[in-house]
Amino acid sequence: MKDGARTALLDMGGTAAEVEALVQALIGRLAASGERVLLDLAVGDIRCLVIRCDQAGPMTLLSPREREIARMVACGHPNKTIASVLEISTWTVASHLRRIFVKLDVSSRAAMVNRLASGGDRPDSEADAGLLVAPLVRQG
Repeated sequence: MKDGARTALLDMGGTAAEVEALVQALIGRLAASGERVLLDLAVGDIRCLVIRCDQAGPMTLLSPREREIARMVACGHPNKTIASVLEISTWTVASHLRRIFVKLDVSSRAAMVNRLASGGDRPDSEADAGLLVAPLVRQG
């Protein structure tokens, strides 16, 4: 983003219509660009970086609850432990796993973990890797 656009966007003296017009113009330019980095904006100590991904990874197919269950399976926890921590029944865990298996086109827990770790998602992706390797923590 050019400095003029950044200044205009962050300028608190601008009207809402001006900011809206600028945002719409930026969205149009970003959508039309073939660049991988779509937006690189720094405000104070915070940096916002928006990057175009070539394809969505398998983790994006799952609901937040399914992601949580997949992460726990990847950590090696059995259905009974997952059910206890999430305060749901083991039948519900099994139902979530069946839906995950269908979405990922796999037939086992090991295949699911393998697909999520390497099947289209970058293994070094912070968001997905964090879901797969985060330790089990019981809330409450």
